Amino acid sequence: MHRRSFIKAGGILAAAQITGMSTLSALSALGSSLPASQRMPVLFIGHGNPMNAIEENVYSNSWKSMGKTLPRPQAILSISAHWITKGTKVTGMSHPKTIHDFGGFPKKLFDAEYPAPGTPEFATLTKELVTHSHIQSDDSWGLDHGTWSVLLPMYPAADIPVYQLSLDYDQPPAYHYEIGKELNKLRDKGVLIIGSGNLVHNLGKVDWGGGNKVYDWALEFDTKFTQWMEKGDHASIMNYQKILGNTASMAHPSYDHLLPLFYILGLQQKNEHITFFNDKFEMGSISMRSMLIQA
Repeated sequence: MHRRSFIKAGGILAAAQITGMSTLSALSALGSSLPASQRMPVLFIGHGNPMNAIEENVYSNSWKSMGKTLPRPQAILSISAHWITKGTKVTGMSHPKTIHDFGGFPKKLFDAEYPAPGTPEFATLTKELVTHSHIQSDDSWGLDHGTWSVLLPMYPAADIPVYQLSLDYDQPPAYHYEIGKELNKLRDKGVLIIGSGNLVHNLGKVDWGGGNKVYDWALEFDTKFTQWMEKGDHASIMNYQKILGNTASMAHPSYDHLLPLFYILGLQQKNEHITFFNDKFEMGSISMRSMLIQA
């Protein structure tokens, strides 16, 4: 998107706040100020090991392919498992830093940078769109590895504006799902929305020996969620803890890596279908299953 369009967009939202124009009216005016854009698909990506950012493997190669085949975004909104906050926040800075939020990896990974610009204008629009919760601005975070480890192979030039939405861990699945619904208008403004986590994520049960055996509970959880998603049974997904009981607790002792999925499912429209990819397990307890949602 051109800088002139961004300035005009920011002016419309500022005027709405000053004059008392309704959010709906402001968004209508904003929509007419932005260039037409192809409706973007949405992605849930199992990001797994941070080393996927710099290694060539089946996962990074699939991300590279996505970057070449998807419509080019005007901006990217990442909902990463690695930004947990009290309340929900959105990054609003112009130049987000690359966050190396991990330890014990080679220096080459810590040297990796993803200097994509931010987008205060789309961050403001996101805040305006979401009425289910009060979204706060944040100028201190940046791009954590749930975001840049995927985007580095996908868009290596780092020339597309990127911003992040945080996760309020204390909220139930329905909270995240409803916010996802409200983000849908961003897709028509050229925003690619990516949820980055893992469908099954239990680090305490990882088989560090690299065996091929998958735990029964991990396979059961992955299979059940896949069936629900294929059927569009979002009601069961919202109640997964009650339905799956101990299997759910084993698959996600903490469910930070599952929360991004609820946003992505909230974004799915009735005429859209799911395509799964990277439907593999790593070290017995990490599902890399990912999905693309589009009409």
